[in-house]
Amino acid sequence: MARPVTLFTGQWADLPLAELAPMAREMGYDGLELACWGDHFDVDRAARSKAYCKERWELLMDHGLTAYAVSNHLIGQAVCDNIDERHKAILPPDVWGDGKPEGVRRRAARKLVLTAKACRKFIDAKPGRGKKDDFPAVVNGFTGSSIWHALYAFPPTDQAYLEQGYEDFARRFIPILDAFDKVNVNFALEVHPTEIGFDIASSERALKALKGHKRFGFNYDPSHLGYQGVDYVKFLRTFSDRITHVHMKDVWWGHGDGSVGVFGGHTDFGDPRRFWDFRSLGHGDIDFEEIMVALNDIGYGGPLSVEWEDIRMDRVHGATEAAAYVRSVDFPSSSRAFDAAFEKENP
Repeated sequence: MARPVTLFTGQWADLPLAELAPMAREMGYDGLELACWGDHFDVDRAARSKAYCKERWELLMDHGLTAYAVSNHLIGQAVCDNIDERHKAILPPDVWGDGKPEGVRRRAARKLVLTAKACRKFIDAKPGRGKKDDFPAVVNGFTGSSIWHALYAFPPTDQAYLEQGYEDFARRFIPILDAFDKVNVNFALEVHPTEIGFDIASSERALKALKGHKRFGFNYDPSHLGYQGVDYVKFLRTFSDRITHVHMKDVWWGHGDGSVGVFGGHTDFGDPRRFWDFRSLGHGDIDFEEIMVALNDIGYGGPLSVEWEDIRMDRVHGATEAAAYVRSVDFPSSSRAFDAAFEKENP
């Protein structure tokens, strides 16, 4: 059976869920990956109210939709980041508080733990679920990083300095992951610039810092790897037992005018000078057929969630096209060898 195709609602948070749900169904989606901002998934209400979780499911199912994950990238970003005024724009008032950095980080950590509890209650409320998840419950998100500013090693940056960043990450995230474990929910880092893991090497180091904590996995998104020059198919094979969710997002690179590099040149998305930009699925440089082969090889059977971003295209047009594109490239793995019919015992 082909994998379910879902839509990440983060880029649609300006629309109420009651408006987005029928639109998503019309665009061709099987379900939604609910963002914990806008009105799509209220962490506090879901954690304390079974009635709220039931209402979310009723809204989804009224439009023939399901869900497998919630995403709280904005909160996760504040757990390890060096906090500044930019964070105030993405954080709820109860997390931002007085804006003092350490307080913000600690409140963000508590909110991320609450997200795990809310996700568990939400998944448990799924009508017809029974006693077992049809796909492991997942909270997708970011971690932030106290050492992202040291990406380029000048002033001279030794490994001891970087190691302090990974130790800070482990100190903050191991208690969070322990709390996730208590409610049987996985945390999936979307490997991404500005996070503690932004390529294969840094993600391996993050996992090592956590001593391989079983609740830490990855929300695989090839778009953040491709333009960096990272082998995005190798990522799947390297972390084959840690891929707990998949984002389908495309990107192109090498399309600028030569005046802006990989770091973006302090330009906005859509600037024609840029070396790279996110594109609607099928319009970029990611080889999704290679990805599907690798997903089949590692046995991933979860949702394929479209994170639609393309500043050059109408989003309804693009997201509709993207749902169809995912179905066109997805294919189930074989249950038998292709040459089995040649065996002599076969009539």
